Amino acid sequence: MNAKQAAGQPALQQTLSTFQLWGIAVGLVISGEYFGWSYGWASAGTLGFTITALFVAAMYTTFIFSFTELTTSIPHAGGPFAYSKRAFGPAGGYLAGAATLIEFVFAPPAIALAIGAYLNVQFPQVDPKLAAVGAYAVFMTLNIVGVQVAATFELLMALLAIFELLVFMGVVAPGFSMAHFVKGGWSGADSFSLASIPGMFAAIPFAIWFFLAIEGVAMAAEEAKDPQRSIPIAYITGIITLVLLAIGVMVFAGGAGDWTKLANINDPLPQAMKLIVGEHSGWLHMLVWLGLFGLIASFHGIILGYSRQIYALAREAYLPHYFARIHPRFKTPHRAILAGGAVGIAAIYSDELIKIGGLTLTANIVTMSVFGAITMYIISMLSLFKLRRAEPHMARPFRAPFYPLFPAIALAGAVVCMATMIYYNPLIFGLFVAFLAAGYVFFLLTKDSRRQHAALDAV
Repeated sequence: MNAKQAAGQPALQQTLSTFQLWGIAVGLVISGEYFGWSYGWASAGTLGFTITALFVAAMYTTFIFSFTELTTSIPHAGGPFAYSKRAFGPAGGYLAGAATLIEFVFAPPAIALAIGAYLNVQFPQVDPKLAAVGAYAVFMTLNIVGVQVAATFELLMALLAIFELLVFMGVVAPGFSMAHFVKGGWSGADSFSLASIPGMFAAIPFAIWFFLAIEGVAMAAEEAKDPQRSIPIAYITGIITLVLLAIGVMVFAGGAGDWTKLANINDPLPQAMKLIVGEHSGWLHMLVWLGLFGLIASFHGIILGYSRQIYALAREAYLPHYFARIHPRFKTPHRAILAGGAVGIAAIYSDELIKIGGLTLTANIVTMSVFGAITMYIISMLSLFKLRRAEPHMARPFRAPFYPLFPAIALAGAVVCMATMIYYNPLIFGLFVAFLAAGYVFFLLTKDSRRQHAALDAV
């Protein structure tokens, strides 16, 4: 508890159960099963992208087992920000916090645009961008109303989204053909060659999209009833659930017909089902409607994640303290929720700024979010190694298995992902660095505020 909380300011409430945390872990990510990943087919083909996706799945699995040690040792709404600050001081905390913030603020507009695209399938007259803004309005409000309500809704949406993915696989299974899946599966060629490798590396951001933001459970640690026990269960069962779903969705969609028609669109699952059941099937309309549950689950969950990150950074004077206020009735960081939404809505309408490199607006927003995520993964694993050496006696309710192998695999995988992403997306990386640099200027200018905050906490 900090000084301001001790003085009577409202605080976050510890109300979340293990099952709700699992719902958050899966819900944060599950929209990645519905869209975004199919852009990887455009550069790598189905088979090439499968290799990329398995590599990324291995990275995420080892990362989650390692990251859980940090989350349970240092349960904090800032998540990676708190771990890196403890390991590397204020500058390390800034870098991890800023990277996480970019990840969680840029992921929602991509998902909101996908929600708009799904609604546009059902109602062609609906403007996808206007629908995306409407989604922000609805789910920011729901997040403000209370974390218990938000988490229960998130759990329901995650369960419905999983059910819908299973329905999708079942409906397309009768028309599945492995011949469809493997045709042109190596960057457009039918057989592997050295020319296939660049496309596999270029597809890394879209494989990451399958699992991006699962680490957001860490931002709910201060609101968990028993974080040392419940968070490891939520993380481990969550990553297993997501890996199995990712493989199933990718294989069944690719085997439904001409997969090249699905490679550059925001609604690959309805379009894959259309190849099997036709345009006017009731199954198709059901998928469009129920498919929204997966998008909503992630959208809603990531709003929870970015708001806690903004709140935690503002609480420790890394952002203006204005955003650290807790709503007196709902006990939620309402100003932080609204601030992240404002940035996301601006991104939706920033076509000329973000639509660069010949890719779609959604693809570039996804890539920007992934840059933030990978930066945070690297810093978090370095923090784990540093804290193991510097604080060997720190309480660790969950210890990373096979240490140092698992965190080393996660770190090496993240470095490979970062290097290849920079190579294939230099313009977006430049914009990412510009955001970090602008934030660092604010970080330097507010040094005195952080010293005063630290002095208050020490009282």
